[in-house]
Amino acid sequence: MTRSKRETERKYDAPSAEDTSWLPDLTEVDGIASVVEKGTDELDAVYWDTADLRLAGASATLRRRTGGADAGWHLKLPLSEDSREEIQAPLSDTVPEALHDLTLSRTRGAALRPVVRLRTTRDTRHLVDAEGTVLAELTLDRVHAEARPATTARAAWTEMEVELAEDTDPTLLDLVEETLRKHGIDRAGHASKLARALEGTGTAAPPRAHGRAEGVEPGSAADELLGYLDEQVNTLVNLDPAVRRGLPDSVHQMRVACRRLRSTLRSFRSVLAREHTDPIRDELKWLGGELGAERDQEVLVERLGARIDASPPELVLGPVAARLRGWHVARAAAARQRSLDALLSPRYPALLSALADLTRQPPLRPEAARGPEKVMAKAVLEEYARLAGRVAHALELSPGTDRDAALHQARKAAKKTRYATEPARGSLGRPARRLGKRVKAVQRLLGEHQDSVVAREALRNLALAAHAAGESAFTWGLLYGQEQAAAERCERELPAAWAHASKSGLREALAH
Repeated sequence: MTRSKRETERKYDAPSAEDTSWLPDLTEVDGIASVVEKGTDELDAVYWDTADLRLAGASATLRRRTGGADAGWHLKLPLSEDSREEIQAPLSDTVPEALHDLTLSRTRGAALRPVVRLRTTRDTRHLVDAEGTVLAELTLDRVHAEARPATTARAAWTEMEVELAEDTDPTLLDLVEETLRKHGIDRAGHASKLARALEGTGTAAPPRAHGRAEGVEPGSAADELLGYLDEQVNTLVNLDPAVRRGLPDSVHQMRVACRRLRSTLRSFRSVLAREHTDPIRDELKWLGGELGAERDQEVLVERLGARIDASPPELVLGPVAARLRGWHVARAAAARQRSLDALLSPRYPALLSALADLTRQPPLRPEAARGPEKVMAKAVLEEYARLAGRVAHALELSPGTDRDAALHQARKAAKKTRYATEPARGSLGRPARRLGKRVKAVQRLLGEHQDSVVAREALRNLALAAHAAGESAFTWGLLYGQEQAAAERCERELPAAWAHASKSGLREALAH
């Protein structure tokens, strides 16, 4: 069993932990009424990582710690500059399975092993307001580090941490830091104890999470494209623990990252060789499809539930809400398991490894060395041309299943066009943003239409099941009619939305 908390803290160099005469009076800080000493703890932590320090390179840490009030296994994942999420599990001799799984997107399946041991003597003080509420915790740490497996390499230092209590305004950190700086106390030069220990013991330096790929010219089309791809890969990696824990919207966001990556690799084949990227695109399609079942079920049940809630009570005949819940539970469990099975599949870490290799050692084509403006503009315009053809074809068809399918294909093309504008914003600027914004409006309209198509199929099946059970199918038919009307509205609004997105000036601006 695990539990999670958010920690927001800053680290500072500390001259000494024994003689604290250098520590300023922090009651000078607005809001802090007193500083309360809480005693000393002896902490013993062994940090685990892969042989090539993949966790540390991704700004994550995994440790087994004894001593103090929170002994156990701690996995820390980055959130922002000052904040991390700490996921805790009870003490055990080996890495808990739950935490091991949460590291997989960063380790890519490589084995975890001890890399360094830190023994810390910690003196703790609470920063308290006038009502006695703890605002933050200040700790002075005397740290002794040694490499694992054990060697003669050692390191020792003293540092100070200021960690906010839950619900404390983050601006308190700025106020405390201002006072510390006035007294000559600066931020620590390392983001974590682990990073300092690895360097101090000569174990290794964590690999950089970011950096220019091999053979890429600064300011080139490849440089701009790979920067975007790297962001999306990091998004995928960072979302993994949230998807495994079923956090809200995480499946949707991971699926979007898959689509962005897949679409971008397709749009920019002139920069990266497709014989290398097409197999990656196939695997991204697989992962997105496995996640799609869970996400599509979420969207559908929210949509139908909202329809039922908005219906007048006198028009809701029979156990409509109960039937929807039962239908959802049966389908959602299977969809959830499908997502988890995908993340536990050997295909998944293999995909992450392929993405890591792609961004570090990209298969560059001749166009990659050119300036980004023309390369990016050409790719965007090619995607737009495909979109224009799909929209024109759909609008020529009469309402019905063929048109529904054509509009769905147009929606996919709209996504590809919008995604193509995203890596181009750095070089093409406002014209790329404007086109992307207008195409997104078309995509949303087509998405609403497709959601209606899917909802009508589900409503028909629910109506048949209700009828077979001797229940009234009236309400299901009523909702079906509402979805039909929503689809017709989208089809009426599409020509105007497309005219707004297809103005020639939008495309001409990309070429200048």
